Amino acid sequence: MLFMLLGRDRPDSLHRRATVRPAHLARIKTLADAGRIIVAGPLPASDRADETTVTGSLIIAEFESQAAARAWFESDPYMMEGVFESVTVEPFRQVLP
Repeated sequence: MLFMLLGRDRPDSLHRRATVRPAHLARIKTLADAGRIIVAGPLPASDRADETTVTGSLIIAEFESQAAARAWFESDPYMMEGVFESVTVEPFRQVLP
């Protein structure tokens, strides 16, 4: 089943995010290589093209259960290193495309 994983950044965590990003992306790559990622990426603070501030991350991916999705997300480097202030994990039903 698909799940929406939403991590909200702590205030002033941009430097920590940049430091941990390689480990986070390597972990995400394992899901992508397994064909389990639908979409993943950061949440810019605004729609300006030059925006560098990020407020969080969104992943929609396949997991065997909500508990498995939560466990996976809570052990992400962004969570483990204090980038995320909070995480939300909810079932997701893809309608389009």
